[in-house]
Amino acid sequence: MSETVPAPTDSITLRTIRESDAEGYRACLDRVAAERRYLAFTAAPPLAEVRFYIKAMLQRDLPFIVAADADDRVVGWCNIHVVPPSEHRGGFSHVGAVGMGLDAAWRGQGLGRRMLNEVFERAGRAGIERVELQVYASNESAVKLYRKFGFVTEGVKTRARKIDGRYDDIIMMARLRPPQKT
Repeated sequence: MSETVPAPTDSITLRTIRESDAEGYRACLDRVAAERRYLAFTAAPPLAEVRFYIKAMLQRDLPFIVAADADDRVVGWCNIHVVPPSEHRGGFSHVGAVGMGLDAAWRGQGLGRRMLNEVFERAGRAGIERVELQVYASNESAVKLYRKFGFVTEGVKTRARKIDGRYDDIIMMARLRPPQKT
């Protein structure tokens, strides 16, 4: 049985997600979630929820890109979500949270770095100054990547997750941009 080897990463296009990507994005999310190692999800949400999320992110012009292969199949994503403003919860419009994932066959080839570069460029234009994330301590390659992007550890939730009989710590990290001059 031979394993399919992906094409070089230069065949991958990074682009803004489209509403028409909902099924492909959901399928990719489901594949990564099914690994039960990298995401808080163990399965993707229903398609209707995914469509709603994508539409809301696009309406708010928040950074949300997908990595698409030569056949335009979604093989990864990276976004920065900002909690919608509320009269009851002010003062957080400058804070976003990173979400990202990549199909197993495409990992370790620099696509995570490319995706983060792209969303951080867009985050700056959107006025996002503080970017947060949570990562499982067992995901050492992701922790290393985030540190290269200037993320620092702000805390650790010890034994925060127990799945398949194994505990994992959650590392809370953040990256700050200098404040914008007003």
